[in-house]
Amino acid sequence: MDTIWPEALPKSKGPKYTLVADTIRKAIENKMLEVGTKLPPVRELAYRLQITPGTVARAYTILTDEGLLQAEVGRGTFVAPPKSPILDDVWARQLHLRDDKYNANVSLFSPRLADVGQVALIRECLQKVSQADPGLFLNYPTRDAYQPMRQAVVDWLSDLPLGAISHDDIVLTHGGQNGLCLVFQTILSGAKPVVLVEDLSYAGFRRAGELMRADVVGVKMDKWGIDPDAMEHVLRQTQAQAICVSPEVQNPTGAHTPLKRRKEVVEVARRFDLQIVEDDCYRMGDAREPSYRALAPERGWHVSSISKTLTPALRVGFAIAPRERSVDLRRSAEYGYFGLAQPLAELTRLLLSDPRTRQIAKDVRIKMGEYVRVAVNALGGFDLNWAPDVPFVWLHLPSGWRAAAFSRAAEREGIQLRSADEFALRDGRAPNAVRIAMNGHVSLERFEDAMQRLRSLLDNPPEQISV
Repeated sequence: MDTIWPEALPKSKGPKYTLVADTIRKAIENKMLEVGTKLPPVRELAYRLQITPGTVARAYTILTDEGLLQAEVGRGTFVAPPKSPILDDVWARQLHLRDDKYNANVSLFSPRLADVGQVALIRECLQKVSQADPGLFLNYPTRDAYQPMRQAVVDWLSDLPLGAISHDDIVLTHGGQNGLCLVFQTILSGAKPVVLVEDLSYAGFRRAGELMRADVVGVKMDKWGIDPDAMEHVLRQTQAQAICVSPEVQNPTGAHTPLKRRKEVVEVARRFDLQIVEDDCYRMGDAREPSYRALAPERGWHVSSISKTLTPALRVGFAIAPRERSVDLRRSAEYGYFGLAQPLAELTRLLLSDPRTRQIAKDVRIKMGEYVRVAVNALGGFDLNWAPDVPFVWLHLPSGWRAAAFSRAAEREGIQLRSADEFALRDGRAPNAVRIAMNGHVSLERFEDAMQRLRSLLDNPPEQISV
């Protein structure tokens, strides 16, 4: 440490704890501080740098939450080993914990739907596909060949307030994330486009934006979703081309955007010629308000899938453009991947057209609601945002817990969940909150046991923030 600060803390703008944290972080990156190096006690470093112990403690806490430092009770604070790049990847981490019947691990990282009959129905449909005309397995897909599948999607979405749609408006995608990427490919232009997202939002928005080399800018939100005034403020400073929102079920908070707020967002979008991309993938129940495509048919784009209603395994989704942009969206798909594999398209047609499927989707929602009730019964004494037809709950942590530290403590208990940090932009600020997804692959008894383990952690926070 003496080689880092030969004298007092250098003068610089900004909070001193940030400067302390940045200096240690750079020293770790430059190998000036090796793995296992013990850092000075808080009071010792504070005295050396002529700052308060609380400033040093806060810097240590930031780096501990980031995983760069680790605190060991009775021994001190040390430079932590580097994280495995695989385990640090939020797309792969859900594979880290096995949650089979032979151990106590339970993954609450992403929703896992209970099987209430959809597996048997999919197998039945697969058998029908296997007996189809050989041409289904030998030919390239064509636009006309997909018309029955697209019509099945129109019928499947018929109870949603999407505005006027026909089979020509439906673009078949490999799940919701592929749908988002496809919409971005169609909308965004220029060397460095700008996409707006809510301060806390689905990480897939950022990933899709990064693939398009876009700047992703966060916009302040409240309990109803995107803040129209903050949205207008950002639009005056940028030339954003699109905004991504999840008004029916905001991910990760579970918030719902009322009609009045949606109309305010549309008004701002029209004044700045902004496209509105609505991600509807987490809605399991009925839509409560008109979609942005219905409210603003000239600029509303809609993306959904069957991942949270039937199964995520098939990777089937749907993207719908404003009517005058339908050809553009379809061209993006056809130029990119021709379309879904024809056997998969036929399987999906059979599945969505079967009269049993809607009841199965309803039964999935009911069954997942049982898990939500177990979670609420165990954790309802805390600041919890939930709904019976939303497959996750949003928990604001009590005093004494930080989100990253709580997530690590839960993982040591065999429970995997997602910290609010994973939904914030890299330069954004995240609350001390976690998202807890429902896992219908384990029994209600095992799920309840996991909730009780989380409850025990919440009831017994660390006596002080680890430093």
